[in-house]
Amino acid sequence: MGNLTGEAESGGLKLDFDSRLRLEFRGAEVTTDAGLLAVRELDEALGLTEMAGAMIRDKRTGRNIRHEITGLLRQSIYARLSGYEDVNDQELLLRDPANVFFVK
Repeated sequence: MGNLTGEAESGGLKLDFDSRLRLEFRGAEVTTDAGLLAVRELDEALGLTEMAGAMIRDKRTGRNIRHEITGLLRQSIYARLSGYEDVNDQELLLRDPANVFFVK
């Protein structure tokens, strides 16, 4: 029997987690946001923040550009998905190695 919604079956979306990524226990170096690994992989597979970043016209020039728009979008979106209400928490998150990985 075919798909009842009338959509073609494509075999689903496959996520390919970065094999260089290793999860280790290091006592005091802990992240509370490891669940963002799946979010980041889904974002990469769908290209959502890349597409959004390409659609935003960046009027910054020269030395005003320290971070790419896509990274800034990821930082904002992923922080909100983690329950951080605003960018005031980003100073703390800069010291979180997992968070640094997610937004680059």
